[in-house]
Amino acid sequence: MHYDVIIIGAGPGGIFAAYELVQQKPELKIAVFEAGHALNKRRCPIDGDKVKSCISCKSCSIMSGFGGAGAFSDGKYNITNDFGGTLYKYIGKSKALELMRYVDEINLKYGGEGTKLYSTAGTRFKTVCIQHNLHLLDASVRHLGTDVNYVVLENLYAYLQDKVDFFFDTPVQSISVKDNGYTVECEKGAYTCQKCIVSVGRSGSKWMEKVCKELSIPTESSRVDIGVRVELPAAVFAHITDELYESKIVYCTEKYGDKVRTFCMNPRGAVVNENTNGIITVNGHSYDDPALQTENTNFALLVAKHFSEPFKDSNGYGESIARLSNMLGGGVIVQRFGDLIRGQRSTPKRIEEAFLTPTLQATPGDLSLVLPKRILDGIIEMIYALDEVAPGTANDDTLLYGVEVKFYNMEVEVNERLESCHPGLYIIGDGSGITHSLSHASASGVHVARDITK
Repeated sequence: MHYDVIIIGAGPGGIFAAYELVQQKPELKIAVFEAGHALNKRRCPIDGDKVKSCISCKSCSIMSGFGGAGAFSDGKYNITNDFGGTLYKYIGKSKALELMRYVDEINLKYGGEGTKLYSTAGTRFKTVCIQHNLHLLDASVRHLGTDVNYVVLENLYAYLQDKVDFFFDTPVQSISVKDNGYTVECEKGAYTCQKCIVSVGRSGSKWMEKVCKELSIPTESSRVDIGVRVELPAAVFAHITDELYESKIVYCTEKYGDKVRTFCMNPRGAVVNENTNGIITVNGHSYDDPALQTENTNFALLVAKHFSEPFKDSNGYGESIARLSNMLGGGVIVQRFGDLIRGQRSTPKRIEEAFLTPTLQATPGDLSLVLPKRILDGIIEMIYALDEVAPGTANDDTLLYGVEVKFYNMEVEVNERLESCHPGLYIIGDGSGITHSLSHASASGVHVARDITK
């Protein structure tokens, strides 16, 4: 079967590439191949009753399927060049922001109307942070919420389904270069195309590495972010989240000079499991609907680790730490901050007697047996620094879930069109190592679609 354009991956990059291709040239014959399920079939079996922990499904419904890993996220679209990726280095800062705003308009059109756009511009909290050696990054944040984000994806799929051929539960095995195009090999057969867009996300990192080796596409090793997810009473951060919702705060540790940052803040949200290539890690979700909200707020504290010669496998390093957590806790480990500081493991009794009710069933344990000392020291320093601007952060009952790992794909060499060394083969989204967020990944899809149709 021959197509004008084949898109590999139905995450935000792939979806917005398909959408813009249809907008610009509806006569194009387009196919999207996705290893995971269609949106209406994405269901995590963990119900807290019969299934209490990850059972390692063949295709993780949280990480794969239409909408990608962002489908069940809290739907935060950060419109900024300060974090979320380095797309601006390829297409320019003004162009990157223009495309992110365009993506925001599409999200509003397809179900996100009425959601709030937050901004850090002019906030007094920036001054408060600086006074305590914390640095608040600038951004505008559209918060859809997990529930509204799902509605937007439903509406986008409804629009695209009769204009694009979708192949779900169809992992691509390989891509080969042919005369005037490419051949995409799947278990069900081979498909050819003139242009190919690869948008496989974080969960496709190992597959992306294999393809780059087979096609001799140059890459550079990236980084890995390792840390914990913090859960505390929503009231502790309410004065910040009510105004800013998402606050990206960076701290430089006194002991080692390492950067520790907050990530993915979920006011009145819930902590959840993630399964990346069989490794159980932790993440967070939040909802726009007040009926689905909790009494807790959660966010990640992450330390970025970059590696140089001779070691290049940053993701392998992160995986080894996550596997150790899985080995000791059978999945995610949870520990009270007070227990961590006193050098004692948390027990089910201590967790049960705490004044904070966990939103995720995790194994009480000792994170000091899992996280390297340098990383753990940095996280503890950051918690005490945050306690200065949000008193109560360093309370004994604050919960730390571990580990949270953000795997970044190695950075693939592409030009300003996001095209690889093979003409017509584009690599976008988080799978490229260039973007690390919903907004940047979506914008990269629009950029490539416009380049193809131009």
